[in-house]
Amino acid sequence: MFDKRFLDSALIHASLRRARAPFRHGFFAAVVALFFLPANAESLRCNGNIATEGDSRISVLYKCGQPLLKDSYCARPYYFYQRLRPVPEPFASAFVPCLQIEEWLYERGPGNLVATVRFQSGVVQSITYGHPAP
Repeated sequence: MFDKRFLDSALIHASLRRARAPFRHGFFAAVVALFFLPANAESLRCNGNIATEGDSRISVLYKCGQPLLKDSYCARPYYFYQRLRPVPEPFASAFVPCLQIEEWLYERGPGNLVATVRFQSGVVQSITYGHPAP
């Protein structure tokens, strides 16, 4: 009925398909995981220098010069318990100091978006592009 070589060949192919199945699932999982990786941090190029997250105020001032606008405010502190929550008011003003936030606005020339550099405790926390919220 069946040729022995054909039967052996079919068994080998079936075992190879079973052996490759975990690799297919692993490859698919790796591709899906790439979508959940954090994005790279933004940077600001100015005067041939690059300012990035983690730079100090002095460093950004040296690299990019004076900003078009500076804003400073005291942000309400948050804590994490199952989700991000603000510190309640009696404790926030009496026991927990506010987070000093500074935002510098850089005009990058015609055809370029405005850059906002946000500092927390004197260190660049984030760099965003676009017009600031009114």
